[in-house]
Amino acid sequence: MEALHVVDTGDTADAVHGVDGWRAVAAATGPADRAAAEAGVRLAYRAAGLAAPDRIVWADSPRAAVGLLGDPDGPWGSHARGRSVRAEVRSAPWAAERARLHERLGPRGWGRRWALTGARLWENTERLAGRIRTGLVEQLAQDTAQEAEVRLLLLDAVLGQHDAPWLCAFDTGGRAPLAGLAAVARSAGWWWPYEMLAVVCERPVELHRDEAGRLDRGDGPALAFPDGFALHAWRGMPVPADFLAGLEGLTPERIRDEENAELRRVMLEHYGYERYLTASGAEPVHRDGTGVLWRIPLPDDEDVVMVEVVNSTPEPDGTSRTYWLRVPPHTRTAREGVAWTFGLGAQAYAPVLET
Repeated sequence: MEALHVVDTGDTADAVHGVDGWRAVAAATGPADRAAAEAGVRLAYRAAGLAAPDRIVWADSPRAAVGLLGDPDGPWGSHARGRSVRAEVRSAPWAAERARLHERLGPRGWGRRWALTGARLWENTERLAGRIRTGLVEQLAQDTAQEAEVRLLLLDAVLGQHDAPWLCAFDTGGRAPLAGLAAVARSAGWWWPYEMLAVVCERPVELHRDEAGRLDRGDGPALAFPDGFALHAWRGMPVPADFLAGLEGLTPERIRDEENAELRRVMLEHYGYERYLTASGAEPVHRDGTGVLWRIPLPDDEDVVMVEVVNSTPEPDGTSRTYWLRVPPHTRTAREGVAWTFGLGAQAYAPVLET
């Protein structure tokens, strides 16, 4: 395999060194630096050959910004703000910088640069931005007409801190065409550029994610903004706010009675599979030298199947720790389940020494 290394004339190395900084930008919480953000907005307009907006208005969240812009009777309707200039401020310089780098580095060089910079931030940041978009539509649109209006306004948005993957890959320093966009991203959240008005959002006040970068919190909002706009999630799956409040009082009966299969899985994870097996009086369906196979039938959902295994290496106090391994529903024997965790078939699983 070809070693991945930097081969161009200097600024790729600088970009690679800036990845951690841009990762922090994408995940930043707390009050915006409003002066720096407003200066960045004006610089972005100037770089696009546009006059600065007459007004820069702040919103406490993307929800507040969409509500402000979508109010036909409000002070910032389309007649007062003019047309969107996102294409000039963001899309055109973005495309030009990408074309410049592609020309200078060639296809392989640009691919290498992206792999070393923006690609490292892309999945988690794009997933977060997508959840915000979905949450805005869910909370602001009461019918299909309103949904269309919200989605149109979201097309006008520049993602600020959540544009970090691309800004990480581009040249944003000094007098670069993207310097203004980078300044806003480092200082604030999403923003909307129009001819006569720019609306800029505060950053979240809370952001909670699991080790895989998914929104995750069991005792409150996983993402929250100053005005109360919030998203609740458990290991990446959206959940209602009041659902989380009921997790502490779970019982096996309550879990079985939940009609939503996805929420039932969240309940099981929170309650604990081993605890559920004990509390529900489950019986093992198979045992052999590798462990014990347990099956939990669930209404209108696939069975939960787990293998109980005992660590062959004793703990310092002489006890042996028990582990529970989730395996596919079609598993029929404990050996088959343990083998699956190693990517093997039951016949191929024959460890010489277990640890």
